[in-house]
Amino acid sequence: MSIRSATSALMPLDEALARLLVAEPVGPSVVAVREAIGLVLAEDVVAVSEHPGRPSARRDGWAVTVGDVTGASVYAPVILPMPPAWVEDGDEMPSGTDTVLTPDARDAAGEIVADAAPGDGASRIGQEIGRGDVLARAGRHLTPLAALALDAAGIGEVAIRRPRIRVVGIADGPLSPLARAVAGWTMAAGARVASAPSARDRDSIASAIAAEEADAVFVVGGTGFGRTDHSAGALAAMGRLDVHGIALRPGESAGFGWIGTVPVLLLPGRPDAALAAFLTLGRPLLSRLTGAMVQPGLDASLTRKISSTIGMSEIVFVRVARGGVEPIGGADLPLRRLILAEGAVLVPPDREGYPEGEHIEIVPL
Repeated sequence: MSIRSATSALMPLDEALARLLVAEPVGPSVVAVREAIGLVLAEDVVAVSEHPGRPSARRDGWAVTVGDVTGASVYAPVILPMPPAWVEDGDEMPSGTDTVLTPDARDAAGEIVADAAPGDGASRIGQEIGRGDVLARAGRHLTPLAALALDAAGIGEVAIRRPRIRVVGIADGPLSPLARAVAGWTMAAGARVASAPSARDRDSIASAIAAEEADAVFVVGGTGFGRTDHSAGALAAMGRLDVHGIALRPGESAGFGWIGTVPVLLLPGRPDAALAAFLTLGRPLLSRLTGAMVQPGLDASLTRKISSTIGMSEIVFVRVARGGVEPIGGADLPLRRLILAEGAVLVPPDREGYPEGEHIEIVPL
């Protein structure tokens, strides 16, 4: 495909996404649960045993049979034939006991001076986790809380999908700060990032994006029409430039193509445009590669209206405000304002915006 000129028509975002998301999910790999936190699971994780496997204490105290202490109080203490056993939280309950009294339920003389409800302070077999319980779902990021449940169930390994993303920054010297930000967003989506040395001219960009052992390449910068913008040309020389120029504001100069079956995403070099293109193109691509289920955003009410241009998909950044979310701007947003963003609104191309008070979906950052 020839390189797009500044006057060429822009491709609608929906059409661009349809072309990009033909990429296939990466294959699964098995890792330790502790290494999988934050990554996307390739399979459901199902408990194969009950937890606890035996009745156990849920607190420190005295293990008793509840019928032996019913009605005990300081006014009517109960003397047990045998002193009750002391148990710690997590200990197996002694045979024949079903309840754990608090430490102060037994006085200095050894008398029981308080009772408890049946089963209080104790866990039944399988009360925490039952055999067959789905503890974590395929397509979801493994959370620390879910990892805790897997550990309790005796599950030490899980299958995940973790694509390898090569991030190429267009800059002189070390990797550009914006490319480092893109790498951070990419890792937060559950991918492994390999950052290439910064590139500037067409040959160095071509060399960087052609590197092997990557499931996708993100090129940050050099997507415009200036004399030093060579990202699209380098991709066209090394593979296939599929799209250059998307009806997205900010982010019109974004594009993508392929080197063999490896998608190469071209992100603009301005922070607002790079973030907009990442949210609308990069994150969906990462969800496709990881097999992540796309989660709906949160609904919130606008505290001020949003105006948009018909024919363009537009990202407007928002922050939380009293009574909803406040728009803070989109294209040409200064960095000091962009850092205030806590979410974004994607205005479709057939709308001129949203009125104040409208409930809309907020894309989390």
